[in-house]
Amino acid sequence: MTTHHVDVLVVGAGPTGLTAAGDLARTGRSVTVLERWPTINPSSRAFATQARTLEVLDARGVAEDLLARSHRAPGVTIFGGARIDLTHLDSPYQFAMITPQTNVDRALAEYAAAGGADIRRGVEVIGLNQDPDGVTVIVRRHGDEAGMHTRWRAKYLIGADGAHSAVREFVGADFPGRTILSSIVLADVKVAHGPAGRGLTLGNTRNEFAFLAPYDDRDANGSWYRAMVWDRNNQQPDHVPVEQDEIGSILARAIDPDPGLLEVGWKSRFHCDERQVTQYRHGRVFLAGDAAHVHSPMGGQGMNTGIQDAANLAWKIDAVLAGADDAVLDTYHDERHPIGKRVLLQSGLMARGIRLRQPVARAMRNLLAPGLLRIPRVRDAIAGSFAGTALRYPHRKGESPLVGTRATQIPLRHGRLTELQRLPGFVFILERGAPPLDAIGLPQVERTDDGPAVLVRPDGYIAWAGASASPIAGAEALAWWTGRELACLAR
Repeated sequence: MTTHHVDVLVVGAGPTGLTAAGDLARTGRSVTVLERWPTINPSSRAFATQARTLEVLDARGVAEDLLARSHRAPGVTIFGGARIDLTHLDSPYQFAMITPQTNVDRALAEYAAAGGADIRRGVEVIGLNQDPDGVTVIVRRHGDEAGMHTRWRAKYLIGADGAHSAVREFVGADFPGRTILSSIVLADVKVAHGPAGRGLTLGNTRNEFAFLAPYDDRDANGSWYRAMVWDRNNQQPDHVPVEQDEIGSILARAIDPDPGLLEVGWKSRFHCDERQVTQYRHGRVFLAGDAAHVHSPMGGQGMNTGIQDAANLAWKIDAVLAGADDAVLDTYHDERHPIGKRVLLQSGLMARGIRLRQPVARAMRNLLAPGLLRIPRVRDAIAGSFAGTALRYPHRKGESPLVGTRATQIPLRHGRLTELQRLPGFVFILERGAPPLDAIGLPQVERTDDGPAVLVRPDGYIAWAGASASPIAGAEALAWWTGRELACLAR
């Protein structure tokens, strides 16, 4: 049996796997992606890309082209006319980008391939073993005769193969949780009278909900939307075909006024689970994206959380391959598992709010939500959590509270941080007016506000903050994360 050797194997060519593959390939690592689907999956459910994810995509040079072909939704209308307003986000992207996940998949596939990643489609992993030195998988190519298998060997493996992850099964990871919604219908629809405002719109009754996300695709007759609909009284197994009348009747009952369904394009029925693995790391195998966590689609967080899992993990694998301590890889679970848990909570609260049946509970929800979301502090906190810009990683005792927060919003003398991050590695941001450091191979840029010097990780989060005149602690932080010599931040 032929054995192929690479630094890292990625199982799954969705947005999570492709982000990880592209990030590793651009650092010079050999990466192969194994995907069982022969082509890009046409039934991808995601359609909303949030602000923090757009920052991640911009740091990889793919956000601009995607935005040129997408709709920008300034907010989300939810219960009782309450609105999650994204226009005050502390980000260049004060909106959600609405485009089918297939477009994001294609952009990230191009990014990964441009970096040198080898993407192999129609290949199924049928066996996995690991030892102290690496991971071995056995694969079967679609269409090959029985018994025609190939072996792959890698130092590390990323399981990004979705909610039904084979990698998760092979490593024996538990996936506790439960089904919270069944018979959800997803479709691309053309309607005569779309909701006002061109934002994301949720409508619901005691027994139905309908969610509409606009595409920038309209003509004299109507406009196209991504629709998600559900009827408590019409619960069907996932395999039951979706009829146009089913979608139209739910839209008419859940959204006022009736948007008037004209045409249905792609459509699918699915169920929604709420689950998360206990551990994201299993030796030399890491779980990411839907392989690690699945949740209600109400929060629009699935694809976004997976891309950010990958952005957190890939540079750490590269760092350890370059000589950093293995403990760096443990921080992937330490940082991302709490984020996944929080996303489950947020999305679950939205789903449970939609499913309320009691008139008193629904009336209280519709009364309280609009008022709370008009309070600026509450508005911004909820919008920041929804968009991912308010999420942070923990910092250690004695470190600046800025450690673990994103650095994207820091105003710079020249350009944007995400432009600097198109070359992989750490970035040192100096205080306004501070002289440069003798930082070997470390890009430096001056901030224009009154904040401290910060060392920014490759994923855009702050690793250290302090005074550049005394950068020893920053050098120690860099050394821990990368294994590089302390002198690299000396004047």
